[in-house]
Amino acid sequence: MENNKTISALNELLHITNDRIKGFESVEGQVWESYSDLKGEYDKMISQSKIMKNEIINLITERGGNPDEETSSLAGSLHRTWIDIKNSIPTSNSDKETLENVVFGEKHAIEAYDNALKSGDLCSESSKIIAEQLRQLRISYHQFNNIEHYKKRDE
Repeated sequence: MENNKTISALNELLHITNDRIKGFESVEGQVWESYSDLKGEYDKMISQSKIMKNEIINLITERGGNPDEETSSLAGSLHRTWIDIKNSIPTSNSDKETLENVVFGEKHAIEAYDNALKSGDLCSESSKIIAEQLRQLRISYHQFNNIEHYKKRDE
């Protein structure tokens, strides 16, 4: 029973990680002309997300579960659709809005990871790995949450 809870919680985090990867791919190239100094950090976040995905898949398979590798969450799909709609409407600050959406997505991922750790559903090995991934998410969130610096630059 406990193993099933761990697998279920890990698959939910896998969905969040898939959301993250798909979200990054959907905004790739949209803001780098205006914010080229963020490109390296963004590339690092994509690479990090793929590593996190592989770690979660390994945890699931080690426990005899089937990783739901290609599925993302409904909330993530809706958020990406909303971003696509907003980005299709020409506005003067779409780059800033895209960065704000990256921050929003990172905040959502942090909340999901934090909830998984607090739930008690993860085994101890999974908790260690997920806690480290949460630490990395918080770092990237804080780097992109400094968006006010970039907004002021263009005013």
